[in-house]
Amino acid sequence: MAIDGIIAQLDAEIARLKQVRNLLSETGKVEAKISAVKGKPGRKPAAKVGRPAKAKTSGKRVLSPEARKAIADAQRRRWAAQKAKA
Repeated sequence: MAIDGIIAQLDAEIARLKQVRNLLSETGKVEAKISAVKGKPGRKPAAKVGRPAKAKTSGKRVLSPEARKAIADAQRRRWAAQKAKA
């Protein structure tokens, strides 16, 4: 009789382990689906169609001499207008 009790306990433990295994395998599938929907972390977004991708060289912007002159002239006009009001 003791052997029958042990076998019954083993069968119950095997059933419990199979249930846990199924739950864990389903969790992996759910996590894979979630990461597929969210996208992988650190992944760069796709480039827009019709626009060439820019090569990022540095964080500093570069203005052409003409643009720099136009900005300086506009600022001088603003200063002159402020000075004329005072």
